[in-house]
Amino acid sequence: MTHFRTFTPKSIITSLTAAAALAISASTAAAEEVTLRFQHFVSPLSANPTYFMAPWADKIEKDSGGRIKVELYPAMQLGGKATSQYDLIRDGAIDGGWVIPGYQPGRFPEAEAMELPFMVTKSGEEASKAAWVYTQKYLMDDFADVKVIAAHMHGRGIVHKKGGPIATVEDFDGLKLRGPSRTSTLLLDKLGASPVGMPVPAFPEALAKGVVDGGVITWEMSPSLKLNELTDSHTDVAGDKSLYNLYFIWAMNKDVYEGLPDDLKAVIDANSGFYASALAGRAHDTGDVVGREKMAADGNVIAELSEDETAKIRVLGDEVIAEWVEDMNGKGLNGAAMVEDARAAVAVTRAQ
Repeated sequence: MTHFRTFTPKSIITSLTAAAALAISASTAAAEEVTLRFQHFVSPLSANPTYFMAPWADKIEKDSGGRIKVELYPAMQLGGKATSQYDLIRDGAIDGGWVIPGYQPGRFPEAEAMELPFMVTKSGEEASKAAWVYTQKYLMDDFADVKVIAAHMHGRGIVHKKGGPIATVEDFDGLKLRGPSRTSTLLLDKLGASPVGMPVPAFPEALAKGVVDGGVITWEMSPSLKLNELTDSHTDVAGDKSLYNLYFIWAMNKDVYEGLPDDLKAVIDANSGFYASALAGRAHDTGDVVGREKMAADGNVIAELSEDETAKIRVLGDEVIAEWVEDMNGKGLNGAAMVEDARAAVAVTRAQ
């Protein structure tokens, strides 16, 4: 399904002089009109496309006076794999799109700090504000070959599985659970599960075929992935911090951006940064409410771990963080500083 916008011409001007002027103006405007093709890898009905991408595209068109049109292509309709989105944007195969840097483990290691266990709050909007602040310090050089429009996080990470809910840490033992990123699989391993890394489009089929017993993902993605049918229970941790999270960027090809007239670049710039990142995170929060309600309405079990069991997981999460810091240090990066700055970004932006 393609998200198209249309242009409505002005009313007819009968004066020949005015008509000539209009023809010249229309010719100039046509030369400056741009259609941007942005791609993502999920259903067009899921939260981010519905509550962020489509409104963002509409605002770009409105603010540009109709001179920029953004077409949205879901489910990788323009080709390629979800794991290659960054390269598709960089190389100009698409004009822009949604990227999960963690789908390429080791390529953008500094982004992983925001994904560490219990790093961010369960609010996607709060986490996304922090992500933008952190990105400005650590990741703009890594993303220098694209135009970063937003850096954001999703909402709370939930354990979805076949059978009953998770009640104790021991319940993770031996479960084959999908994880979206290196940091999430590190935590699942600590919990005694057998982590299976895979992008979101592969998750439903893996569940249906029994490749995995469940996995971690958000409430908002649950309906579009049919988790109400493919799983039976959904478990959150106690407290205001998320078990895990995932870092995203919304970006466009740098040459395409640079090739825009200055006034159209200004339109993109005005709809980028802290504001756009917060809006993207808020989209996930909106979708989380809908997704949770759908799972409950279909009779699935909704559960939350006790404070005591959550505390045990936090201890294991701290071990993941300590080992991650050492890993980053071995790469010549300051792991402890990244963790400290990620936590500081979360604390500072919560009230903004």
